[in-house]
Amino acid sequence: MKKKIWLRGLVGVGVLASLSLLVACGGPTKKTATSTLNVTMGLSDEEWKVMNQDVLPAFEKESGIKVNAIQMEAADVEKKLQASVAAKRNDIDVISQDVNTTAQLVADGYMEDLSDQTKIIPSSTYPIQKQVGVFNGKTYFLPYRPNVEINYYNKTKFDKYGLQPPTNWDELLTVAKTLKAKEGIGRVAFKMSGDVIELVEFIRSAGGDPLNLNDAGTVTALTYLQKLMPYLSADTLKGTFSTTNTFLAKDEVYYMPNWPFATNIIVGDGGRKDILATSGFAGPKEQVKTLGGEVLGVVKGTKNKAAALKFIKYLETKQVQQLLLKKNGWPSFRADVTGTVTGWQAPYYQATDAALKIAQPLPNVTYMPDVNKLINDIFQETCVQGKDVKTVLQDYQPKLAKIKAEAKKAQ
Repeated sequence: MKKKIWLRGLVGVGVLASLSLLVACGGPTKKTATSTLNVTMGLSDEEWKVMNQDVLPAFEKESGIKVNAIQMEAADVEKKLQASVAAKRNDIDVISQDVNTTAQLVADGYMEDLSDQTKIIPSSTYPIQKQVGVFNGKTYFLPYRPNVEINYYNKTKFDKYGLQPPTNWDELLTVAKTLKAKEGIGRVAFKMSGDVIELVEFIRSAGGDPLNLNDAGTVTALTYLQKLMPYLSADTLKGTFSTTNTFLAKDEVYYMPNWPFATNIIVGDGGRKDILATSGFAGPKEQVKTLGGEVLGVVKGTKNKAAALKFIKYLETKQVQQLLLKKNGWPSFRADVTGTVTGWQAPYYQATDAALKIAQPLPNVTYMPDVNKLINDIFQETCVQGKDVKTVLQDYQPKLAKIKAEAKKAQ
């Protein structure tokens, strides 16, 4: 669920100046002996500029610890750790990993148990952020960089047709119907071309369980989506996190969720100040957003555990989190950061702040990738091909049961 973010913003006065003090806890820090910490991160070129120019140098200067930052996407981390174990050589100390792809790493025994280090998690941390790294009562990952979609809408077009951004499913259907009636084509879109994030939100908002897929909530969600589909833009079936920005900026769609990185691209760089955002809408049971982003873990067996924990604590500080938000547009896991943005960006990060408070990660089980495929297939059969919802869900139950049984057997 990692999203490449191409954002630029203004750094608040004093943020950069204060970075050199961040390793300290109330005073100057005694430097440790020089050592090298190997850290993996999956960043874009613009994100690396901020990390290499503003974040890492301050840590290295005050701690005496050199950070060897390695570009590595979440999908490649497991392969790297497998190779390291096979070669009996541990050359990675800290990993930044997609919050929804950590279960397998824990199951395979690659991660250090950090249960005795939870005290370093800031008190302002959103509650769910404290739980995403917990497995079987033990903490293996610590908060770092959460992400959550917000729902962008074209205020000019909405005002033209007397519409307000929807707050529930009934209003969403009304907006979609109205825009199609007025313009002849669908102007509301979602990302349903292989990404289950928004599908799971619909399921959960109706009280469904994505690990069940044959409960009343899932039936309600898919039945609703069948009604909604005829009024949606064709971009729903080809939307990605990058194409969504184009759809919105070029007025192809007037309402579509995306990650907050879109704010600086569409509004900041593109000048589309009439594209606003909300935290989304509620289903018949509740409002649910899907938590994305990354967490930090320490690789089991590292000889640099103390340095690794010092680095993680540094990245969790308020000043570093503020810098990463302002320069990279990253939402923060800290309530005292994301909710304090000022200027033109403020409304978008207020929406992000509201969404983070209700965000839930995908079920963090080792077999979730296989479940994701089932969810996508079910969506295609019910909402694209128009097959009966209950019949399709019943047909998929043996496949889901087999996936769960194989995962249990592999434990």
